[in-house]
Amino acid sequence: MAPGLLDLVHLTTWAVCAVIKLPQLVAVLRAGSAWGLSVTSLLLELAGLLVFLRYQIYYGYPLETYLEYPIVIAQDAILLYCIMHFSGKVKRAFFYAVIFWGCWYMLTLQKWIIDLAMNLCTFVSAASKLVQLQHLWETKDSGQASALTWGLSVYTSASKLQTT
Repeated sequence: MAPGLLDLVHLTTWAVCAVIKLPQLVAVLRAGSAWGLSVTSLLLELAGLLVFLRYQIYYGYPLETYLEYPIVIAQDAILLYCIMHFSGKVKRAFFYAVIFWGCWYMLTLQKWIIDLAMNLCTFVSAASKLVQLQHLWETKDSGQASALTWGLSVYTSASKLQTT
């Protein structure tokens, strides 16, 4: 890829990641419901993102290579809280936060742990999408699932393939 085009792809990827979950959040907040969204899928996605972020920080990669991950993680955390709120399980959201915080720490207890987790990261991320698709198939209703969020996700994934 030409350097100027590569810079443009980087910038647009960061811009898209800054708002990637907003269509999903708006849909959930407008409906006052998280129907159609899989908590398991979101938890798997968060796990994959957190492992990737921790790996990048642990090995001292430049911030530009993972800048979008903290932004997406924050949006996912807010979305998880909204899902738990609308399903009446707010206390469970705090339980998940404690578990993720503990795992964040444990990932770097030994070098092999973070390396193994990173190797499994792609499978976990793919599993999160498959779990959401299975949920949609079983319920036969997309509910509050946002096609725009999925489309933005496809763009960022494709751009990362071109820029890494």
